[in-house]
Amino acid sequence: MKIRSLANTYIIKTLILSSVLLALGACSQKSSESSKALDDSIAAKNTEYLTRDIKDDIFYFVMPDRFHNADPSNDNGDPNRPISFGGLDKTSKWAFHGGDIQGIEAKLDYIQDMGVTAIWMTPLLRNRAVQSDGFGHHGYWVIDFTEIDPHFGSNQDLRSLIDAAHARGMKVFFDIITNHTADVIKYKECHKLDGTFIKDEPGCQYKSTEQLQSGDVYTPFVLDAEKAVKFPEWLNDPKYYNNQGDSYWQGESVVNGDFAGLDDLNTSNPDVVEGMTEIFKNIIDEFKPDGFRIDTVKHVDLSFWQSFGPDIVAHAKNTGIPNFHIFGEVYDGNPAVLSKFTTAGKLPSVLDFGFHFNVKDSLFHNKDLNRLGQLFDNDDYYRDADSSPEILMNFLGNHDAGRVGFFINQGFDSASEAEKLQRSVLGHAFMYLSRGIPVVYYGDEQGFTGDGGDVDAREDMDASLVEVYNDNKLIGSRQTTAEDNFNQRHPIYQSLQKFAKLREQHKALRSGLHQNRMIDNAKRIVAFSRIDTDEKVEYLAIFNMGMQTQNVSLNVDSFSYSSVFGNNAKVQQGKLTTTLEPLSFVLLKADQTHKGSEIFNITMPGTYIDNKRLFIPVNLTFGEQKALPLAEVDFYLVDKDGIETFISMDNTQPYRAIVMPEAIASMEELKVLVRDGSGNEMSKRFAF
Repeated sequence: MKIRSLANTYIIKTLILSSVLLALGACSQKSSESSKALDDSIAAKNTEYLTRDIKDDIFYFVMPDRFHNADPSNDNGDPNRPISFGGLDKTSKWAFHGGDIQGIEAKLDYIQDMGVTAIWMTPLLRNRAVQSDGFGHHGYWVIDFTEIDPHFGSNQDLRSLIDAAHARGMKVFFDIITNHTADVIKYKECHKLDGTFIKDEPGCQYKSTEQLQSGDVYTPFVLDAEKAVKFPEWLNDPKYYNNQGDSYWQGESVVNGDFAGLDDLNTSNPDVVEGMTEIFKNIIDEFKPDGFRIDTVKHVDLSFWQSFGPDIVAHAKNTGIPNFHIFGEVYDGNPAVLSKFTTAGKLPSVLDFGFHFNVKDSLFHNKDLNRLGQLFDNDDYYRDADSSPEILMNFLGNHDAGRVGFFINQGFDSASEAEKLQRSVLGHAFMYLSRGIPVVYYGDEQGFTGDGGDVDAREDMDASLVEVYNDNKLIGSRQTTAEDNFNQRHPIYQSLQKFAKLREQHKALRSGLHQNRMIDNAKRIVAFSRIDTDEKVEYLAIFNMGMQTQNVSLNVDSFSYSSVFGNNAKVQQGKLTTTLEPLSFVLLKADQTHKGSEIFNITMPGTYIDNKRLFIPVNLTFGEQKALPLAEVDFYLVDKDGIETFISMDNTQPYRAIVMPEAIASMEELKVLVRDGSGNEMSKRFAF
C-alpha cells in the first residue's frame, strides 16, 4: 500500500537523521548539556498537544479549497490521472477555487491568534474531481484512500502542516468517510452501457431488502476505464457495496441506500469493517493526526461503529497518540438519536446538532428559550459507563446547514448592522461558555453571511470571483468577499480571542458542570452555572437574548460575586441582582467556595419510557437547602446474584439514568450512590 511505503521511507530518513545527531552530540557533549534545560522546555511545549484534554480545545473548521491558495500550480489537480484532474472554475460556487494545505499552513498565525487549538479540515484524500456535472471541491467523493488529493497538495504537504501545527501545540483533525466512495458503480436496470441514465430523470429507485430476497435486484457494473480506479484495490469490487439504489432518507434506505448516488459500502460486512479500519489505521501511522471527524455516521450500520471506534482509538494510543479523539456527524437534533452513537455505537463524541438547532432557533430566530433549558436537561441521554455530554462538539454554523450570518439575516433581516453584530457575538459567547467543545466555522469570525446551506455557505477567504458571494453584505465589516478576509481587527474575531482567553483562564468553563439556573422566555433571559468539581467555585453566565434592558434576580449561595466579563452584580440575603443591556451577557464568579448541602434522603418516583428509552429518575433531599445543591449520583443495576453493574453517573439536576428498556430485563434492583458537595455518601436500593 502506498501509505505504508511512504511511512517506511519516512522512518528510514528519521533513523538516519537520528544517527547523525547522535554522532554530532558525542562531539559536543558539554555544549549539549548547557542547553539541555532549554531543549527540554521547548520539547515539553511542542508535545503538550499530545496530552491536552480534548475539553481544553477550541476547534476551527476549514474547507481547504475555499480558505487560502498558497500554491497555484496544484489548482487543477493531477493531469496524469484524469479522474482527479480538472474542475477549476473560480467564478463558480460549485467548482474548485484553488485553496490548499499549504494555504492553511501559511495562515497558522491567523488561526492560532484567534485562540484556536485544533484545526478540523474537510476530507483531503484523493477525490473524483468531476462527477454528474458536480465538482469534488469539498473532498467527500473519495476515490483513493491512500494519498492526498492533488488539488490540495501532497502527502508531504500534509505532513508539513501537521508538523508546523504540532510545533505550536495545535492539534490537527481529519474528516473521514466510511459510508461511501465516489460514484463509479452503475446499475444495468437504470444506466446505459456508457454510464448515463436510461431515463431523463437521474437516480435509481431504492430496492428494499424484501425486494432483494424476492429476486428483484440491481445488476451492478463498472465502466472498463474505471474498474481499477479505487485504492485500496478491494474497493473496486461491487460485492462490498449494498447496490440497492438511492436512499430516500427513511427506513432501511438510510443505511443501505446510495447517499446522493455515491457508492454505498455494505458496512455490515465484516470484510468491509476490517478493510475500512485498516485504511484509517494506516492514515494514523502515516500522518499522526490527533483525531477524526466522521462523515454521515447515521448512514452506517451501528455494528460498524461498535468495532471501528474502539479499534481506532486503541491503535492511535499504541502509535503514541494517547488522547486521540473521534466525533461523528449525525445530522439530527434529537438527543435520543444522537446519543445512540455515543452509547450503543461506542463513538467518543458527536457534533451536537441539538445545540446548533436550539441556539439557532432561540437566538437567531427569536423562538421559545425553554428549548435551551431542555437541551441541557437532555444531556443525560449521553451519560453511560464510557460517554458524557462534556465532550460534545458545539457549533453554530457549518458547510452544510449554513452560516451564523445567514441565520441572523433569516430571523432579523431588517435589523441594524449593530444588532446583527451583537447577535453573532452573543451566539458565539453562548457556545464558548456552555458545556462542550466550541467549533468555529471558517469565515464566521469575519462575519460571512452566505445565501443558505451547502455551496452557498462555502465562500472564499481569499478574494473571491463568485458573484453570488460578493454581493452579500458581511456582518461587522464594510468589506465583501471580493476582498481578502483575514482581518484580525474584525470585531467578531477579536471577541473570539477574548472568549478563548476566558476558557483558558478558567477551568470551570472548559470542564465544569453545566447546570440550568434560569429560563425566562418573557424577558428573554437564560442563565446557567459552570462549576469545577475540584475547585467547587460557581461561575454564573447570564444572557439577555432580547432587545430590552432587563433586571435579573436569582437565588445564589455565595455572599458575593465578582465580574469576569460584563457588569458586576449585588447579593443581598441570598439574592443576586444585575442589569443586562439588550443582547449582552455577564459572566460572574462566586467569591466563596460552594460547599454544597448534606444529603438527607433518596427517593425514586418511578420509571417511564420516552423516545424508546427507559428513564430512571431519583429525587434528592438535602439537609440544608441550597440554591444550587451539588451532588454526584452513581447508578448501578443489580442482578439476582447481587452483582452490580455500573450504568451511569449524573452530576446535574434532574438526576436520572437513561438506558434501553432491555437493560433491566434480568435485573432485580437499582442501586443509587449519592455523594454530596461536602463529600458525604448515601446509598439506597430500589426494586424494579
